[in-house]
Amino acid sequence: MLSSTVSPASMLRYSELASNVFQKFLMLIGVFFLLALVGVQSGNPTMLGGLKSLIPANEAVVLDDELAVEEIDPAGESLSARMRVAMDYVSRRYRVAPDALEPIFATAQAAGRQLHLDPLLIIAVIGIESRFNPFSESVVGAKGLMQVMPRFHQDKLPEDADQAAFLDPVINVQVGAKVLKESIRRNGGLESGLQQFAGAIGDPERRYATKVLAEKQRLEQAVQKPRTT
Repeated sequence: MLSSTVSPASMLRYSELASNVFQKFLMLIGVFFLLALVGVQSGNPTMLGGLKSLIPANEAVVLDDELAVEEIDPAGESLSARMRVAMDYVSRRYRVAPDALEPIFATAQAAGRQLHLDPLLIIAVIGIESRFNPFSESVVGAKGLMQVMPRFHQDKLPEDADQAAFLDPVINVQVGAKVLKESIRRNGGLESGLQQFAGAIGDPERRYATKVLAEKQRLEQAVQKPRTT
């Protein structure tokens, strides 16, 4: 039998080798989580990029979702037929020129694809938050299309961007979509995530979520109309 050909000394060496490999694996896991914690707290994208190289590709996708949204060039993003119809509807509803809306919709489409969000949800949030006014500012300091709070999300801006970047439509939608995704994930669902996004998590009636979802439903109905006529 095969077992009779393996000496006790060989078994001992195999056992020691397996133990060493397991210990190194545990050390690597410990170092990874320690560096991840430091990187998240410091907002250091270089450190986080290094961590991604140490883990399998499918795990790196999770880090992409949770830590960064790639910079988007709306000029290179072709709108889908669905988004173009939605843009025409928004142009009429909010009296905004299509030329001004196109980079907003292109950014929402690209961010939605990266973050696994329905881009119409992003557009609905913009409609409720700012009515597509990129220079909108709330009494508490939330800025831009998605009313992002600069003091909480400075780390999400592209490198070398200043506070004025929150009023850039493309950057604001990129950052706002990231915040929305995090809110939904952390709160375990769409409605609770929307409430967290609006800073109204304590509202038992969930009025903000109701407004956004009603706006999204209007967008979906507008998109479906051409298909049924």
